[in-house]
Amino acid sequence: MAESESDSDFLKEFYIPAYIFNDETKFSDLRDVPEFPVLVFINSKSGGQLGGDLLNTYRSVLNEHQIFDVGEEAPDKVLRRVYTRLEKLKQEKDEFATKIHERLRIIVAGGDGTAGWLLGVVCDLKLPHPPPIATVPLGTGNNLPFSFGWGKKNPGTDRNSVLSFLEQVMKAKEMKIDNWHILMRMRAPKEGPCDPIPPLELPHSLHAFGRVSSTDELNMEGYHTFRGGFWNYFSMGMDAQVSYAFHSERKLHPEKFKNQLVNQSTYAKLGCTQGWFAASVFHPSSKNVAQLAKVKIMKKHGQWQDLHIPQSIRSIICLNLPSFSGGLNP
Repeated sequence: MAESESDSDFLKEFYIPAYIFNDETKFSDLRDVPEFPVLVFINSKSGGQLGGDLLNTYRSVLNEHQIFDVGEEAPDKVLRRVYTRLEKLKQEKDEFATKIHERLRIIVAGGDGTAGWLLGVVCDLKLPHPPPIATVPLGTGNNLPFSFGWGKKNPGTDRNSVLSFLEQVMKAKEMKIDNWHILMRMRAPKEGPCDPIPPLELPHSLHAFGRVSSTDELNMEGYHTFRGGFWNYFSMGMDAQVSYAFHSERKLHPEKFKNQLVNQSTYAKLGCTQGWFAASVFHPSSKNVAQLAKVKIMKKHGQWQDLHIPQSIRSIICLNLPSFSGGLNP
């Protein structure tokens, strides 16, 4: 299909020339500097076939050098390379690249885990002016996109749908997002390690999560201490069991998770089997949170306060957004 002149002019506002990514011929005419240069990160495995289709569409309307499949190359490697290149060009007095650096934006298409991954990567780069991030709702719950006005339903993947989303990016206003920090301690076993077998594959939505070193001031004798953070929500107890069961099932049988409606239905079924609606049968009281963990909240720096947990509580959810767990709104 031929590209109209109006579409061509519109897309120029997002287009980043190839030399920004490598040493190809320069384009230094400042009149052509895009107003909204974007790097696009897409999880091609999200949304069944939608991720792959969306990847192809973006590559057809923009420069393929500015479109990345997170399954092929991790976002942290891409962004470090791009920003290193931009800094180099900036040092060479390249005004075009300097403007790209100042105006750069990011689009991430995937589930909440992919969106959280990009948020964490940008946070870790500690940039003086972090690029704003637009999120395409390509997952099951799409809590992050929904909370920031990008919608909850999986989008179309055709050219017009992509142009429509780019127009939203052009008109969008920046909003801030904070994140929560978590500190977890488990009693060290008297014999053997406490590491999972095989090694646990943590979701990317958990930001910089790992065990603290023995020399860290947070380390406590007789305990294994872990720390990290999250942008979306963090749960323990029954909700965590449901989420883990969903993640495990999708990893084993990806062919069963082809669209958002089927995914949400599967999530609901897993919730039933875990005992959301018949706890006395499926979820014995010995597995309630108060029997398994103590929870403390730091309301002031260095001052921890115990959270009272009634014996009947089956799940605790720490929310950073108004939507959680497959799109539920508490």
